[in-house]
Amino acid sequence: MTAPADALDQLRRYAPDVVEPDDFDVFWRDTLAGAAAHPVLVDVRPERTDLRLVHTWDVTFAGFGGDRVRAWYTRPAGTDAPLPTVVEYAGYGRGRGLPHERLTWPVAGYAHLLMDNRGQSGQYAVGDTPDRHGAPGGPWPVTWGILDPRDYHYRRLITDAVRAVDAARALPGVDPTRVAAVGNSQGGGLALAVAGLVDGLAALLTTAPFLCDVQRAVTLTDVAPYGEIGRYLAVHREAEEAVRRTLSYVDGVSFARRATAPAHFGIGLRDTVCPPSTGFAAYNRYGTGTGADPEAREIHVYPFNGHEGGEALHVRRQLRWLAATLGAPPAAGRA
Repeated sequence: MTAPADALDQLRRYAPDVVEPDDFDVFWRDTLAGAAAHPVLVDVRPERTDLRLVHTWDVTFAGFGGDRVRAWYTRPAGTDAPLPTVVEYAGYGRGRGLPHERLTWPVAGYAHLLMDNRGQSGQYAVGDTPDRHGAPGGPWPVTWGILDPRDYHYRRLITDAVRAVDAARALPGVDPTRVAAVGNSQGGGLALAVAGLVDGLAALLTTAPFLCDVQRAVTLTDVAPYGEIGRYLAVHREAEEAVRRTLSYVDGVSFARRATAPAHFGIGLRDTVCPPSTGFAAYNRYGTGTGADPEAREIHVYPFNGHEGGEALHVRRQLRWLAATLGAPPAAGRA
């Protein structure tokens, strides 16, 4: 059943104080400083796609620890003007796929950088970026290195996501002052982390964000990916304290508090993958630690939808909101 009006009202007021370690900011400052020691662009080469209305480049950039991360850079054909740019992050178990699979943003006139997920290729889509950092943990990406925040897979993946913005800003034909972070599910969680870590981000679009209010989320659903953490703890019963400590360094609510960019959220009230209260936790805390304008954020709720959310309707709302927020990109053929 869909949430009644009083339950939705409770969601709109749900703003928990999540567990946040004292060295949260130092942890991320030092992690990102280590990545920034490496020049961000490693290789940029044209990619044949057989598409006539867009051009694509195969990009390699230096992510966590200088590791090579792959991405597709796609932009409308017929213009060399610096464009507003969307940096997009893929969902759990997905790679960057093939360059013609995600064309909404470049067809709408934006430059578009789609980041590969290190080590996650093969479950839903292919990718080209390995994760060579082994550490104790479970067999699923969400549990890789989960016993120590320094070893955790999401420390590396979030760092890659930040570096993807740096890479986009360094690419030709990008307006570095108009870069948006975009994602759904795990991608939405990565985009939210980027909003809390990157200076000068122009916009955030996040749908059904993963890793929000995460300490509570693992108790709310047995569906993957959260369910994979539960299954790990069902076997490693003595590991709960260490796991919860690690998760406290990657909670999207903590990143949301530190964000300043205008934000657009989407939530399905029947979502059993990323429970709706966890997304509302991030939305209701968004910008509260920075004094960001609360009027510069909005949320769209789909009462009868699950993890799929508003799908095409929501994308149309995103397109219209982003054009109003960043300024519509120029039409093809105009400088």
